[in-house]
Amino acid sequence: MSNAIICFGEMLWDILPDKELPGGAVMNVAWHLQQLGEKVTLISRVGHDAHGQRLLDMLHVYNLNTGYIQIDDQQETGKVYADMTNPADVHYDIVYPAAWDFIRWEPSLAALLKQAGTRYLVFGSLCSRDTVSRLTLEEALKEDVIKVLDINLRAPHYTRAHVEWLLQHCHILKLNITELELISSWYHPYEDKEWAVRELSTRFNISTIVVTMGGDGALLFMNDIFYVEPGIPVQVVDTIGSGDAFLAGFLHSFVQQRPPRECLIFANKLGARVAAQAGAIAG
Repeated sequence: MSNAIICFGEMLWDILPDKELPGGAVMNVAWHLQQLGEKVTLISRVGHDAHGQRLLDMLHVYNLNTGYIQIDDQQETGKVYADMTNPADVHYDIVYPAAWDFIRWEPSLAALLKQAGTRYLVFGSLCSRDTVSRLTLEEALKEDVIKVLDINLRAPHYTRAHVEWLLQHCHILKLNITELELISSWYHPYEDKEWAVRELSTRFNISTIVVTMGGDGALLFMNDIFYVEPGIPVQVVDTIGSGDAFLAGFLHSFVQQRPPRECLIFANKLGARVAAQAGAIAG
């Protein structure tokens, strides 16, 4: 296949008040891409524990390649405690350290990235909060692939300097409206979303930027043209993973070379569908 996609980053458990659900932004994206028929490989790391085995078992059920998921004998599988006080605005306590903070560079990863047909590398800002995974990501970003960055600014797990470094190394950027406002404020007082997107595009030479805006829909900047789609009314169960589903839907459409507006419409629909259910990848 000429459009193989590699997803690099966190896989973990979202701990809710009444249950545990599989999650992690990058794993969520990989899962949805697999469901959409894309050829996906996930690079991550889990602990040598029951939580890690349950994640691996789940991915096996969905035929998602687990051959590049490392096993850590010291660190536990990642966990995130979700504050569900407001289901439309979930807050997270992301446990540190976790196994996915220690993804190590191996010759097999270099071979994977150079493999014929590999065209896309999806990664986030959260997965490089620790030096070990960060150095591995830096090695991966040296390869000649289309780099897709999913910004995920969760204090205190990022620094401005590192976010800027990541922005310098991506071709496609996805972020939400709050993150757009924050990053834009580093350089100028925030004016409006289209001004901020264009300024980011120019500053970091990013030709494709997608902004999710919750119930207000989404905005796409591609080839110097803006596209805006309104939100899809749904009864929100929780917003866990809806942005990840959105990115998977967008990238699937982009890979299939669909027109920009169709990419945005499809992404919007998938994001809304996940917001209307519990968890990131259920159903």
